[in-house]
Amino acid sequence: MPWTREQLASSVRDSLRGRKLIIVSNREPYIHRFAGRVISWSKAVSGLVTALDPVARAVNALWIAHGSGDADRVNVDEKGRLSVPPDSAEYWLRRVWLTKEQVDGYYYGYANQAIWPLSHIAYRKPRFLREHWEHYEDVNKLFADAVLEEFGPGDDLVVLQDYHLARAAFHIKANRPNAMVGLFWHIPWPNAEVFRICPQKQELLEGLLANDLLGFHIRYHCHNFLETVEEELEAKVNWEEMSVLYKGHKTLIRPFPISVDFDGIVSLASTSQVQSVVDKLPEIIEPSYEFLLLGVGRLDYTKGLVEKFLAVDRFLERYPEYRGKVVLLQVCALSRIRIPEYKELVDNLHALAEQINWKYRENGWHPIVLAINRFSKAEEYNALYQAANVCLVTSLHDGLNLVAKEFVSSRVDEDGVLVLSRFTGAARELEDALLVNPFDVDGLADAIHVGITMPAEERKRRMVRMRNVVAEKNIYRWAANFISKLLEVADRKKQ
Repeated sequence: MPWTREQLASSVRDSLRGRKLIIVSNREPYIHRFAGRVISWSKAVSGLVTALDPVARAVNALWIAHGSGDADRVNVDEKGRLSVPPDSAEYWLRRVWLTKEQVDGYYYGYANQAIWPLSHIAYRKPRFLREHWEHYEDVNKLFADAVLEEFGPGDDLVVLQDYHLARAAFHIKANRPNAMVGLFWHIPWPNAEVFRICPQKQELLEGLLANDLLGFHIRYHCHNFLETVEEELEAKVNWEEMSVLYKGHKTLIRPFPISVDFDGIVSLASTSQVQSVVDKLPEIIEPSYEFLLLGVGRLDYTKGLVEKFLAVDRFLERYPEYRGKVVLLQVCALSRIRIPEYKELVDNLHALAEQINWKYRENGWHPIVLAINRFSKAEEYNALYQAANVCLVTSLHDGLNLVAKEFVSSRVDEDGVLVLSRFTGAARELEDALLVNPFDVDGLADAIHVGITMPAEERKRRMVRMRNVVAEKNIYRWAANFISKLLEVADRKKQ
């Protein structure tokens, strides 16, 4: 039976026995901004937030995150706290304030110009600058200090999120050695040969090994981490237990494939608001089409956007009968634009889309629509998923990729085709997708053709099986597995 929000809440509350669950991430789940003189709020567009917001609601957690909105300081108490979501108040958010220099050095610098390219096989050279590392270390201390201030008299559980906070557990444990801390690493972990180029490799590994539980999406990334530790540290690696003993402290390493709130997405898909958007999409999306290809995600060089556009070009070359009939709508949320590689990617995508559109433009039709920051609401994304004939997930390398699971969950009609990169963690679970190598543009073009021409019975058969997988392995099961394993470690330490 699939886990439900109610089951998770009941199970975790019983297991916590009065202890608080503290979630810590760089990105905040809800952001306040000024719209003229009016303050508006929105839910962050993030796979991490998509996954963890239902968990925080279910267990009445405390979430600590960077307050990045220009109106974030208005509605908080003296410690930077407020109840969220703003329209229903189900848990507490504590905002951590960073200077522009800290954001540039820690987030745009070390996290996303060093760790991010180091961890993804997308052939971008990492940039290691000492001043970026110093900001990264300082900000991790700030987050650790916020956690320590929020600790109650009991043994609260801390769940750190992602590569931005690799050093936070180290600083938490320096002040509270018996604190129970787990970290979930949302991106791939590179092999040992790649990781060895990092100048701060020992500090990063020591920070991660200060956690009691360290989670990755898939077992392969766990193995990469264990091999890295064997190569770089004088530590005892227990492959059978999948643990590391370093300086007297044991860290368990486990795979926890993250997921989505399947039932919540299904409920949203059936609402009149979503159906209204679905009905209006043919008027909203220009030019007109018979077959809609859809891409959704952050604008990032790891997502295979250039390869996707080239595949559409090759598809139209090889299957000219679909000219005037097929449109790719690529929906992107602008991301990390202060980093030169990301700004260059935006420029390149616009230029490539224009080049391909010019090549095929005829009678008002063109094949590619690049929609950057055009859609932002959950209802809109859900409607787009339902309207698409084929959803293209072409990541060059991805820890998991929740877009694939969101698309499958949204398809209450049990129709549609998912084309999915083999280099995503989701490909290990969604075996009924059309699995592709995004570096193979010809193969990707052929997969588009297979998706468009797939018989209805086969589309349904594949979609039903994928929906069953996502329904069974939903976000609540992921949270229950991670938190219960961390609680199990805590109970063992007390014995």
